[in-house]
Amino acid sequence: MGLINLLTSNPTAFVIIAAALVLSLTIHEFAHAWTADRLGDPTPRRYGRVTLNPGKHLDPLGTLLLLLVGFGFAKPVPINPMNLGRWGTLWVSAAGPISNLLIALVSALLLKIVPPSDLTLTVLLTVLTVNVVLAIFNLIPIPLLDGSRILGALVPSLGRSLAQFEAMPFSFLLVMGFIFLAQEPIGQLIGTVRGWVLGFVGFV
Repeated sequence: MGLINLLTSNPTAFVIIAAALVLSLTIHEFAHAWTADRLGDPTPRRYGRVTLNPGKHLDPLGTLLLLLVGFGFAKPVPINPMNLGRWGTLWVSAAGPISNLLIALVSALLLKIVPPSDLTLTVLLTVLTVNVVLAIFNLIPIPLLDGSRILGALVPSLGRSLAQFEAMPFSFLLVMGFIFLAQEPIGQLIGTVRGWVLGFVGFV
């Protein structure tokens, strides 16, 4: 279900979830760009991506899909693997999901120490959930996702095959079609991990 349905049924939830997504996607893409920049690749800085400005990271089509169908994407950060090498590419790919896990960890800690109220509880649980979902989803080894690039860095022959696939004209549409068809098992995986995390912090 897309977020747009919440706009009339529960505007407060819409604002909280939308804000959490903007924050989390921005930090996710910034983490990729910052890590590449620190490791010696000037490409993200050249494209203005080493910034926390959401406008530089949000993709219009990806945002629209998020509103309408419940899953979308941000603008991928351009990098040059030749400047990074195998392990640099791995760290750049892992930086996004790691940033989401760190946000989730901070949210979980705040849930333990911040005086409880309905609003703070809702905001922190939403931020925690959104970031767990983003981290787990992006770590799935599907082409174009961070998980496939991490796997490609660990297994160079596979990485070359994945890079060739991603260079195909219709690779994006094929991946989006696969995600759409596989949304039930993907949702079950994410739901299981989300339930485990919420149980761990004492909210299930």
